[in-house]
Amino acid sequence: MRTLLNLIWLVFAGFWLSVGYAIAGIICCVLIVTIPFGIASFRIAGYTLWPFGRTIVDKRSAGAGALLGNLIWVIVAGWWLALSHLVTGIALCLSIIGIPLGIANFKLIPISLLPLGKDIVPTDQPFAR
Repeated sequence: MRTLLNLIWLVFAGFWLSVGYAIAGIICCVLIVTIPFGIASFRIAGYTLWPFGRTIVDKRSAGAGALLGNLIWVIVAGWWLALSHLVTGIALCLSIIGIPLGIANFKLIPISLLPLGKDIVPTDQPFAR
């Protein structure tokens, strides 16, 4: 079932959202100082391509640096990525088949706003490293 949902997700939402994260990652890596944001953006781009079967957990080792980085991320890229999840989620919820995908989009909003200090793990191993 996960594979089927992931394939449907890839066609209707995953590819375009992943491209948005990849563009944000490229811009962040070009600016040198924001390379950690670029790495986080590429990590989330992979997650948005194939989200079912994986989950997001807090890193135990995240500290004040992650908090400060998240505040900068919200200003630089997080708000428009979260907006893209919101718009795509609403559009997907307009059809009965798209409701699970819309809900998955809404669940991606928190990581799009605050990506640092998070880990993406398989759902059968929901513990941070």
